[in-house]
Amino acid sequence: MRVVAKFGGTSLGSGDRINRAADSVANAVAAGHEIAVVASAMGSTTDELLDDITFETNEVDRAEIVSMGERTSVRMLKAALSARGVDAIFLEPGHPDWPVITNELGEVDIEETRRRAEAIAARLDGTVPIITGFLAEDYEGTVTTLGRGGSDTTAVMLGNYMAADEVVIVTDVEGVMTGDPRVVEGARNVGRITVDELRNLSFRGAEVVAPSALSYKSKDLGVRVVHYQHGDLLTGGTRIEGQFENLIDMREEPLACLTVAGRAIRNRPGILSELANALRREEINVDAVASGMDSVTFYVDVSVAETAEAMLHEAVVADETLSSVTVDDPIAVIRVTGGELPNQPGVIQEVIAPLAKAGINIIDLITSATSVAVFIDWEDRESALEIVQDQFD
Repeated sequence: MRVVAKFGGTSLGSGDRINRAADSVANAVAAGHEIAVVASAMGSTTDELLDDITFETNEVDRAEIVSMGERTSVRMLKAALSARGVDAIFLEPGHPDWPVITNELGEVDIEETRRRAEAIAARLDGTVPIITGFLAEDYEGTVTTLGRGGSDTTAVMLGNYMAADEVVIVTDVEGVMTGDPRVVEGARNVGRITVDELRNLSFRGAEVVAPSALSYKSKDLGVRVVHYQHGDLLTGGTRIEGQFENLIDMREEPLACLTVAGRAIRNRPGILSELANALRREEINVDAVASGMDSVTFYVDVSVAETAEAMLHEAVVADETLSSVTVDDPIAVIRVTGGELPNQPGVIQEVIAPLAKAGINIIDLITSATSVAVFIDWEDRESALEIVQDQFD
């Protein structure tokens, strides 16, 4: 099996942890597996170096300074593996076999990086390359960086281009947890999670795998997150499944828009639950929810609109702080989904500006970390879909 193992800063934060990392690599090599390693800077070295740059500097010098953390890590790991009888070589910017190349815009040159990664993969038999994470090199040989979480990006990108079976992210958490164990009791490891689920969590505070890295995950490339104390690269942790799909989709059936108005709804603890439970009692599925300062809107299938209105009306009558419920239908919804949406500044404008130019009124707009949902009049659905498809295709 071919594995790219990425060791995070915490997993390399001391001599003992470097020994543990080297043991896990040496054991995998002894078992007959092809291993490539991506190393982050030891501990918090990068942050410390950045904090120490208290003087004016250009981006080139800045990148050279912060690269010292990763450059140290690969040398430490190489030495530890050599002491175990493993043939290892470290690769850093400036090495003739260095793989990660960026263009004049600072973006990864996919074709050149893939070519170089494939060349490294062809020489994996018996040799372990230890590659600095986070760093890249432009056409002129100048050191560049891949941004925050860049070591994760390096690992998954190279895993993809080297045709690895799996990328193992070795870090200081037990994979993906059901909640933050520092905050909630009984948090446990999640055995499997999709890239879409993880990306939503990552953009909302979960520090497991850098969102930028997941863009390079293919359907067939396994990605797993394990704790550095686990000591085994080949088992355990959380498996990340699937790949991002770029999709523009229009719901085939119309929706009804039910809006409940009330005074200072957003300051009412439990009000959303009360209204949703009123719909749940009749097993009415909610397609989407939007809330404002003095209103909550539910989108449901138009076929159950009357029942939904009756249930919400009962809730309004029973609560003196609620004023009224109203229904608007038929409504269409177009969803734009893609793993790269959060990395595209102005993407919301790209969706709504062409619709506004065409005179199509947007009833509602609901976004998440990986999708944008646009609600419009049913009669405008075909022309709106065509406009959005043209914009993103």
